Amino acid sequence: MTPKEVLALCREKDVKAVDLRFMDFPGLWQHFTIPVTRLDEDIFEDGLGFDGSSIRGWQGIHESDMLVVPQPETAFLDPFTQLPTLVMICNIQDPITREDYSRDPRNVARKAVNYLKSTGIADTAYFGPEAEFFIFDDIRFDQNAHESYYHIDSIEGEWNRGRVENPNLGYKLRYKEGYFPVPPSDQLMDIRNEMMQTMIECGLDVETQHHEVGTAGQSEIDLRFGSLVQIADKVLMYKYIIKNVAVRHKKSVTFMPKPIFSDNGSGMHTHVSLWKDGEPLFAGSAYAGLSDMAMHAIGGLLAHAPAILAFTNPTTNSYKRLVPGYEAPVNLAYSQRNRSASIRIPMYSPSPKAKRLEFRCPDPSCNPYLAFSAILMAVIDGIQNKTHPGEPLDKDIYDLPPEEAKLVSKTPASLEAALEALRSDHEFLLKGDVFTSDVISTWINYKMKNEVDAMRLRPHPYEFCLYYDI
Repeated sequence: MTPKEVLALCREKDVKAVDLRFMDFPGLWQHFTIPVTRLDEDIFEDGLGFDGSSIRGWQGIHESDMLVVPQPETAFLDPFTQLPTLVMICNIQDPITREDYSRDPRNVARKAVNYLKSTGIADTAYFGPEAEFFIFDDIRFDQNAHESYYHIDSIEGEWNRGRVENPNLGYKLRYKEGYFPVPPSDQLMDIRNEMMQTMIECGLDVETQHHEVGTAGQSEIDLRFGSLVQIADKVLMYKYIIKNVAVRHKKSVTFMPKPIFSDNGSGMHTHVSLWKDGEPLFAGSAYAGLSDMAMHAIGGLLAHAPAILAFTNPTTNSYKRLVPGYEAPVNLAYSQRNRSASIRIPMYSPSPKAKRLEFRCPDPSCNPYLAFSAILMAVIDGIQNKTHPGEPLDKDIYDLPPEEAKLVSKTPASLEAALEALRSDHEFLLKGDVFTSDVISTWINYKMKNEVDAMRLRPHPYEFCLYYDI
């Protein structure tokens, strides 16, 4: 869509407001709104000024003037606002130099794609994320000087089998038994269908929707793969739509990786492939029908995985999901079909176009621009250095004898460990000026101060169970 086409769409749909959106450093969509009368072709070139000092991880107050530059190809009609509203995603620029802002996550993603092209390896990186989430009926939480708590509720929760509901009809999903049951056990079919249809109407290409393993409303809706920047944009639309459809039904959605103890957490398995001149590059005659390039890509991902996780699994809660012995892929190994390895080669189709890698570690709390960019940079690094991935592990890693299991490398056990891995291993991210040293250091410092240290300073409710009577 061009600026002229955006303006024509506004006239056709009688749009009254234009919502300009961008992503903060940690990974939440931000916005402000202008009347449609302010929108003209010049804005697509000149941008609009705003104060960047209050955006997390961005500018200091002494240099806070910034520009948002709307990208016409991202335009869609907001399905939730009362006033007819057009949404556009924006790039961020310095108003003096007109350079793209280095801490704008979308800019990082754009630079990653440009760097890939500059190497001559490929011209397109396709990503297919599978984001999981929970739909809750009620959520309450707080933390202060004298108390810390959360209360979760869901009509589907196993813990509600004995609740007086006048009547309680049963059909509560047992822990870890939420995968693919039909209604009435799956009580969220209609709301997921509404989420799916709303996404389609907003221009998203949806492949499937279903209940996930966890009790209490764990769900998944899959988008068709797309190029890196495009699919990161769509992940943000995806989250926005799902949350707002839920609110419309007086429910609440969370993409928090591990909200429920003793049941499955929410991941975002991410499929990756490289293409050039319209042809896939990961199909060949090596292991599982992969090319040598794909094998080296696996090598790069495995070599840099601990550092990558600082972006793909960027919360302290992420490491409640990534725990050895449970469902999450903590084993840094690769295998065909095998979901216990961190990298799986799907074998659904023999078509070369379907050949891809599935990186199973990421979760939906990540900033998709930064996460996908970090994955791509590790893939490129592996290809450039012809990094050998080692031997595949074609067995259930969860059931390996202890003497064998200890030989398999594991993901970091905490956000702090992942950040320390990033601190010591980030040269591959600096190539092509994709991630700058400033971006890396700002990310580490922000996460350490606002999340790692913030958690470390606070007593945990379970500590009272363990230690109160000591």
